[in-house]
Amino acid sequence: MLARAAGAARRELSTAASKGKDRIVLVDGVRTPFHPSGTLFNNYIAQDLGRFAIKGLLARTGINPAELDYVTYGNVIQEVRTSNIARESALGAGIPDTVPAHTVSMACISANQAITTGAAYIHAGQAEMVVAGGAETMSDVPIRWSRPVRQRMLASRKARKPADFLKLLKGLKLADLAPEAPAIAEFSTGEVMGHSSDRMAARFGVTRAEQDEFALRSHHNAAKATADGILKEEIMPVDGVQEDTGVRGDSTLAKLSSLKPAFVRPHGTHTAANSSFLTDGASAVLLMKESRAKAMGFTPLAAIKDFIYVSQDPSEELLLGPAYAIAKLMKRCGLGANEIGVWELHEAFAGQVLSNLRALESDSFAADKAKTGKKVGSVDMDKINAHGGSLSIGHPFGATGGRIITTTANRMNRENSEFGILAACAAGGQGHAMILERV
Repeated sequence: MLARAAGAARRELSTAASKGKDRIVLVDGVRTPFHPSGTLFNNYIAQDLGRFAIKGLLARTGINPAELDYVTYGNVIQEVRTSNIARESALGAGIPDTVPAHTVSMACISANQAITTGAAYIHAGQAEMVVAGGAETMSDVPIRWSRPVRQRMLASRKARKPADFLKLLKGLKLADLAPEAPAIAEFSTGEVMGHSSDRMAARFGVTRAEQDEFALRSHHNAAKATADGILKEEIMPVDGVQEDTGVRGDSTLAKLSSLKPAFVRPHGTHTAANSSFLTDGASAVLLMKESRAKAMGFTPLAAIKDFIYVSQDPSEELLLGPAYAIAKLMKRCGLGANEIGVWELHEAFAGQVLSNLRALESDSFAADKAKTGKKVGSVDMDKINAHGGSLSIGHPFGATGGRIITTTANRMNRENSEFGILAACAAGGQGHAMILERV
C-alpha cells in the first residue's frame, strides 16, 4: 500500500514538473565540513553533527523553526541512544517538539531517501516545509560484545546469588570476549564492497591506471574548488573549520600508483587511494513548493523533476545501481546525455564510477540489463564531479546524498545548466538517481 502510494506520488511529481505546475524545490542546502574519521569530529556523536547542519540551514535561510512541518534524516550506523537521529538532531537544533521527525536508513543513499520522502510528503499535502538530510560518524561506531556474552548479560538480570553468576560463565570461550565491530561485508553475500567493486571493474575492463587517474582528478578538482571558495558556499563552519580535511591537492599519480591493492590481493586494482575513506559529517536541505518559496522571498536553487530507485543482484551487480537508475530515469524523462549539463556521481570507488559510465555506453547493457532499448552514451568528463567527489571530499554514509544534491543545484546555477543529474550506489545492490531542473 505504502509502496503504491509512494510510486503514485513520484509519478505525479514528474507530471507536475513537466507541465510547469507547482514543483517541489530545493530552497537551500548546507553541510558540515567532512573530516576523516578519528580526526576533528572525533569527540562528537552523529546527533551533534546533525544538529550542527540543521542549525546552519536554519541560520542561512532565516526560517522560523516553528514554521517547519517535518524533519526526515538519514543515518546508517545507528547509536542506540539516538536511534531516531532525525528527532534528536531536530530538537538539538532548536526545532520545536511539536514538529515530527523520523529517520531512514538505505545505506549510502539514506539522505537521498530522506530528501525524496520529504518531497513526497509535500506533494501529498502532508507538509509544506521539510528539512531533510543525514548524518554519520565513523569515529564513534557502536561496538558490542559477542552473542554468548550478550546472552549471559541479559540472563544475569535474573541472577540472585553468587552461584547463579558463576553458572553464567560456564561454556564461555576466550574468543567470546572479543568485541564485535559493525560488519563491513554484505549480509546476503558475505562479500566486502571493495572486493565486489574490484570484480566489477575487471568485468568492464577498467584498469588500475584509469582508476588512479580518476582518483587524482577528484582530489585536484576538490582542492581547486576549495582554494577558489566554491565549496565554502555549501559548508557551514564547525569549531572554526570550514574546509574538508580529506582533500589531498598535493597527490601525484606516482604516489597513487605505488600503493598496493587493498581488497583483491595481489593483483587487484582497488587501493586505499582510489577508494573512499571513512568520514564524519552531516548535511541538511530545505524543501517546499515553488509557490511557497517565492511567496516567502526565496530564490530556489533547483526543482526536482523526477527520481528513481533501483535494485539488482548484490552478488554480481552490487554497485551498478547508478547505471540502471540513470538509464531508466533519462528514458522516462525523454532526455539525452548531451542535455544534462551537470553530473554528480557518488564516488564509492574510482572503479565503481568508471564501470557505471562504461555500462551507460554499452548497447548490450541497455538492451539486456536496463531494458531501455537505447544506451545513454558517453558522458563528457568535464561535466562530471567538477569540484571533486566522495573520493576526495569524503563519504559520511548517511549524509552524502545531501551534499550531492546541493552541489548539483549550485553547479547548475553557476554553470547556467537547465538540467542536472545526481546518482549513487548503495549496499544491497541498490541505487538512486534524480534529475533537477532550473527554476
